Amino acid sequence: MSLSDKALFEVTDANRKAWDESAPLHKATGDWADLKNAFEAGNHIVFDPTATGVLNDIGIAGKSCVQICCNNGRELLSLKSMGATRCLGIDQSQAFLEQARELNSAAGYDCAFISADIYALPENVPADFDVGLITIGVLNWMPDLVRFFSVVSQLLRPGGTLFIYETHPFLEMFEPGAADPFSPSVSYFRREPVVDSAPIVYDGNQGGEGSENYWYVHTLAAILNAAIDAGFKYRLMQEYSHSNREVDYAIYETRDVKIPMCYALVLELG
Repeated sequence: MSLSDKALFEVTDANRKAWDESAPLHKATGDWADLKNAFEAGNHIVFDPTATGVLNDIGIAGKSCVQICCNNGRELLSLKSMGATRCLGIDQSQAFLEQARELNSAAGYDCAFISADIYALPENVPADFDVGLITIGVLNWMPDLVRFFSVVSQLLRPGGTLFIYETHPFLEMFEPGAADPFSPSVSYFRREPVVDSAPIVYDGNQGGEGSENYWYVHTLAAILNAAIDAGFKYRLMQEYSHSNREVDYAIYETRDVKIPMCYALVLELG
């Protein structure tokens, strides 16, 4: 999907406001206190076994890393715990970056964070990272994948690795809160965004009203083609029947008929 600059930045700014509003909701949970205590204890890693295994295969120790849309920094700090050297997190939510800096201080790390719309990065952002990281939900907040991957490619050195651990687009067809959650309710080929105003939380408690936000459904072909157009080469892809997103989606994990719920994609620049 291609948008004018005006429309694109209207969407990303609306999403920024929604994320800024959600930051205090995340920090008010017991999970935040546990997370901070874990990083204070040292060498904490939040990745699940699947992501950890792929990252170990990539080899993080001694490499510089950038995370695109890093939220509160917990995953970037985990890369540091795995031995990464220079680490940069980019996110447009200043409220979540304040939490990232707090966790960074608790861990005693030296990770850097930049507040910026990914479509309009400052000119002085480094462009020589060994590894880039994109995790759950990032791509769905992006109204223009071609422009997104073009920007991401400019953050990595030639031969650099991009690791994407995302929700599977097939899962977007299902709504866990529907009367029949096991029947597809959204077209796989939907192009218009899902417009919502519920607070952005991941614990299943979606009460209340927040700022309007925009969620985009992208097919696997759209994701791969946009990455290849930006100069990335395919290295590895695996699909999994476990969920790496909101707790609501756990209902799909234990069924006998398995569906793809997430995937790991490893790409190489140039």
